[in-house]
Amino acid sequence: MIITRTPLRVSFCGGGTDLPSYYLQQQGAVVSTTINKYVYITINRLSPYFPNRILIKYSQTELVDSVDEIHHPIIREAMKLAGVVDSVEITSMADIPAGTGLGSSSSYAVGLLHALHTYRGEYVSAARLAEEACEIEIGRLKDPIGKQDQYIAAYGGICHIRFNPDESVFVDPVVCTHPTKMALE
Repeated sequence: MIITRTPLRVSFCGGGTDLPSYYLQQQGAVVSTTINKYVYITINRLSPYFPNRILIKYSQTELVDSVDEIHHPIIREAMKLAGVVDSVEITSMADIPAGTGLGSSSSYAVGLLHALHTYRGEYVSAARLAEEACEIEIGRLKDPIGKQDQYIAAYGGICHIRFNPDESVFVDPVVCTHPTKMALE
């Protein structure tokens, strides 16, 4: 069984500069931190009683025969992107409900991609997890969001993140004392 724990985030400054409409014209930058609230994803090979099926449990339960039948858009697209197509059970839960403004959908996408790649025996960098989550949420699903949530969820900690007109992204940790870091969490 694979279990991932992906943090939620708080943004201090720069919100909106992570949108393509901004950073394609001039560099955008944010300072964000992850907090001690998480999204949890589990992936396990599905029982032989459900051959070649997919069982998904989130706020709803789906038992489907193919990835294309999955209603949850992030799960469907993440499974396609990672190449996991059958005989799997995926469950998710979170410390805080969706819609709180803490980047939960991006944490969900990053955690799910991490779990799917690990399930396939693949090591994936934080940069790749963030880019793949952006590809799913922004590219495939056309969500009108920026990139900071995916990057801070993938890298964790307190970071200064720069979004460049050439589409490159630079993530630098913000160094602070342990008591300051604990106070921010």
